[in-house]
Amino acid sequence: MSLRLSTVILPVDRWHAGGRAKWQKAEELGFHAAYTYDHLSWRTFRDGPWFGALPTLTAAATATDRLRLGTLVTSPNFRHPVTLAKELISLDDISDGRITLGIGAGGNGFDATALGQEPWTPKERADRLGEFVPLLDRLLTEDSVTYKGNFYSADEARNIPGCVQRPRLPFAVAATGPRGLKLAARYGQAWVTTGDPKLYEEGTPAQSVEALRGQVARLGTACAELGRDVAELDKILLTGFTPDRSRPLESVDAFVDFAGRHRDLGFTEIVVHWPIADSDFAADPAVFERIATESLDQLR
Repeated sequence: MSLRLSTVILPVDRWHAGGRAKWQKAEELGFHAAYTYDHLSWRTFRDGPWFGALPTLTAAATATDRLRLGTLVTSPNFRHPVTLAKELISLDDISDGRITLGIGAGGNGFDATALGQEPWTPKERADRLGEFVPLLDRLLTEDSVTYKGNFYSADEARNIPGCVQRPRLPFAVAATGPRGLKLAARYGQAWVTTGDPKLYEEGTPAQSVEALRGQVARLGTACAELGRDVAELDKILLTGFTPDRSRPLESVDAFVDFAGRHRDLGFTEIVVHWPIADSDFAADPAVFERIATESLDQLR
């Protein structure tokens, strides 16, 4: 499969003051997909503008025609499968079948306590995701679902007419641990990683490549245990969180080198952050546009 290039647009701009223009520009530049983060607030952006993911994607769906759209990623931190399923079916309809749901266990950020709860441990987050994903799968493929679990319930939850995409919109499951990888292998149409977070501060790009090689291998093992061909899953790398940081966006050559090394590991989609000045995602917009329009030709 040829390598795809996508972008993630953080929801920090008012729609009529630059927000809509970014999504339309992403389509114009030829990105395969444009994603956004599904948070209530996030890291250094906490005290500034931050808009909701699903309304933003709904607006983006009406402002574009071909661009795939999605979350990177939605988590159980403040979502419930029943209400999320209804919103996703609506969004898939409005976009005419262009939605991918990136989904993961979440973390200890602001979302973890915004509803007044104590932050969950990694095990508790994994427990919830392990119930969340199968229930969401049912809600998006069955007309009526009744379910009683440890964390989530549904009582004759109706989702007619279902997704435009059949049997449902695709899941891109973010995971690095064994339980998450099993969920990706069973329910995912794609798998997402940001690399090994332990290497971000002190690791090297070479160490990161080896860590990612190990993650891809473990995904293959999880698929094999279920009798599934790992080649059926797209493998998505969300950049900006490996020791390379923003260096791949410094030039077309730097990006081609970075993307080529990760394509050789089996990745089918590379996601780069849309530049945001004075942030960890600052980049030269002109170079960014050249990467979007020129780099894939050099990787074929």
